[in-house]
Amino acid sequence: MLLRALRLAALPVLISLFLTPVRFFLELAGIPEVYIFPIGLLWLTLGFSVLWAIRLSDEEHPYWILLLSLFFFAPPSRVPVFVLWWITKTWGLGTHYDIFDSWDQALIGQIVYGSLVQIIPGSLLGSLTLAIRRHRKSVMA
Repeated sequence: MLLRALRLAALPVLISLFLTPVRFFLELAGIPEVYIFPIGLLWLTLGFSVLWAIRLSDEEHPYWILLLSLFFFAPPSRVPVFVLWWITKTWGLGTHYDIFDSWDQALIGQIVYGSLVQIIPGSLLGSLTLAIRRHRKSVMA
């Protein structure tokens, strides 16, 4: 189960390492928030949660693998956000990443709280998708 969850989380982690700096630089370029809002970790999490649920619907323990995948994905995906908080704070860039005053606040806020903001909705949407897929398969069988 752990290895399966790690494999599922690998690609989203790599995408997040690219996605977060892209959003940061678009914000610095002055692109309005309405256009860059969809480029975010929550949307990535929700999309992969649905994809994982579809892929896992035939697995023996799909809900556990889904949850483990989210736990393997969310904290590492938040690391670039923490780094961009530091860059924004250090050089006074005024991006939306500048919402914490200190290192400890940023670490807890971005890594812990930010991860929960991804894990909770991701697990809810993924579980709902799994339940629907499994129900549809049982009705068709």
